[in-house]
Amino acid sequence: MHDKKIKVLIVDDSAFMRNALSKMISSDPELQVIATARDGVEAIDKVNSLKPDIVTLDVEMPRMNGLEALRIIMDINPVPVLMVSSLTSDGAEITLEALDAGAVDFIPKNLADLSVNILDIRKQLLEKLKAIGKKGLVRKRQGRQKIVIPKRTFEGQRKIAVVAIGSSTGGPRALQEILPDMPEDFPVCIVIAQHMPPSFTGPFAERLNSICKVTVKEAEHGEPLQPGVVLVAPGGKHLRIIRKRTFEVVADIVDGNEGKHIYKPSVDILMLSATEAFPGRTLGVILTGMGNDGLKGMEMIKKNNGKTLAQDKETCVVYGMPKVVVEAGIADKVIPVEEIAGEIVNSV
Repeated sequence: MHDKKIKVLIVDDSAFMRNALSKMISSDPELQVIATARDGVEAIDKVNSLKPDIVTLDVEMPRMNGLEALRIIMDINPVPVLMVSSLTSDGAEITLEALDAGAVDFIPKNLADLSVNILDIRKQLLEKLKAIGKKGLVRKRQGRQKIVIPKRTFEGQRKIAVVAIGSSTGGPRALQEILPDMPEDFPVCIVIAQHMPPSFTGPFAERLNSICKVTVKEAEHGEPLQPGVVLVAPGGKHLRIIRKRTFEVVADIVDGNEGKHIYKPSVDILMLSATEAFPGRTLGVILTGMGNDGLKGMEMIKKNNGKTLAQDKETCVVYGMPKVVVEAGIADKVIPVEEIAGEIVNSV
């Protein structure tokens, strides 16, 4: 039996962009462009009448912009939406707002540059459309209360000394569900590698900081790891943690071109360095995302007698990164996103 093609609606006010995206998407036998729209009003109309599996949505458009259209689509006819974002700090703010409003991910706006990166961009776009289009929208489960984490006092010797989290597609929303539940007196540092472009990680850390009791910031080179602080790896670079002296562990920011890592920041680089600095005392958490970044890191954490958690299939936007960890038999627990904060708190 031949699988049905994934139906894509392209929304962009630029004819050039609509054409460029259509060509890229139509080149894949699993995808089908069912229509294009020039603004938010047309987009809402076509989502209603054509029922696409996934939508690519531009932000700046006449009549009605992408953000307004997204909110209405999510209200009336929820469907997975990929924002087409410019990679500037303004673009980052709007994209993060769109992720809050229900968009599942974004693709870079410089798609139209017929540059050396065009093959990379095409590959990334097609992979995202297929992975997200097949899965459909992850809905909040009805009748499941958010887990209330009992207050506890953190005393005595701790088994876990650092929490290392890796995430990609769907990660921003998962992190926004997990981190606000961390208590203010959380006794160890949390380090995060979220696949994001350079201009996005700073605003993302600020957004998290505004909704969390712990302090969230973009990691800086040489800063010490502190309890109750969450360090987000800067986009385009890698974050390692290194032990300088017996009691001094610091963030080490390295050039993104180091090694053959596709993703910058790399989850593997972060997790491998964490378990090297804290052998047997690292908690690795792998969240939603495509590909297998984090597999080597989680493997090493497990090998060194640390602890490993993976997000379950049902609550992942894309069950890729957790899937390879689960299938390799290295996840101590596989749990829904709403239980992860409680599990982290109980582990330390």
